Amino acid sequence: MAQEKLAWQSKVVLLAVLPFAGTNALLACFGWAPESMAVVIWAVGLSALLGLVTWKLRAATPAAASTGALITASLMLSTFEFPYEPLHTALTPTLAVAVLAFAATRAGQQKKERLGTAEARRGRSASQVAANLGMAALVASEPVRLWLIDSRWLPTAAHTGHLLDALALAALAEAAADTVSSEIGQVLGGRPRMITTLRAVEPGRNGAVSAAGTLAGAMAAAAVAGLGCWALLSDWRLFVLSSAGAVFGFLFDSVLGATLEEGGLLNNDAVNFLATAGAAGFALFLMVLWPHLGAG
Repeated sequence: MAQEKLAWQSKVVLLAVLPFAGTNALLACFGWAPESMAVVIWAVGLSALLGLVTWKLRAATPAAASTGALITASLMLSTFEFPYEPLHTALTPTLAVAVLAFAATRAGQQKKERLGTAEARRGRSASQVAANLGMAALVASEPVRLWLIDSRWLPTAAHTGHLLDALALAALAEAAADTVSSEIGQVLGGRPRMITTLRAVEPGRNGAVSAAGTLAGAMAAAAVAGLGCWALLSDWRLFVLSSAGAVFGFLFDSVLGATLEEGGLLNNDAVNFLATAGAAGFALFLMVLWPHLGAG
């Protein structure tokens, strides 16, 4: 009942993400078309294909698959560079998030059904997809990147390198880490403990963590961050920033779950969206705190 009363938060997440991602993708298409129509075709075509596959696998509803395709297109168009190669864009880490989430959700399905924590057969909703992937699209977009570059407190090295990609990559890695830690923790983690009190609670409880789940989440974050570094042609600095941001983000997610979600103030979509924002924000904080990460 409490989640139903907070359904408006899911709508707010959608309204925060879809118009922005859609506008960014549309403007990017117009920007790329005169230079290379192939970039637009690759981005739109591969994003649509990913959405179709996700829907066919019943990992997402039609609306959710469409939302994911739009966000993926926005991310790809924001990270294309010449010479254009589709895999050397944000498509690769986004695809990694989708694969890891799908595998983790399907792992131990029978046990999750017995616990009553299994995901609905129809797959994820549009608001869930926006909550998990939307922040990456927002911070990777041209307006946000230009605003950050114009800010006086951002390290100069981040203006010319790939370090700003750490914000989007941290958000993507957090989305994977959160799903994997939760799903694997329910299967292998035994009885979890509340992150705020360390009191043993039932699996699936908001804010519950386990050693196995936390380790699995950290590994998922590292995998997405590593693939992102390869795809975006960057180095260890991007990996450190995005991995650290992701780990902070999915622990922050647990804290929000144990406090505001358990208290009936936030629903799961709002928690997930804020957690990805926390991941991006922590990566930015590290970038500002240690400017030497951008040296060299």
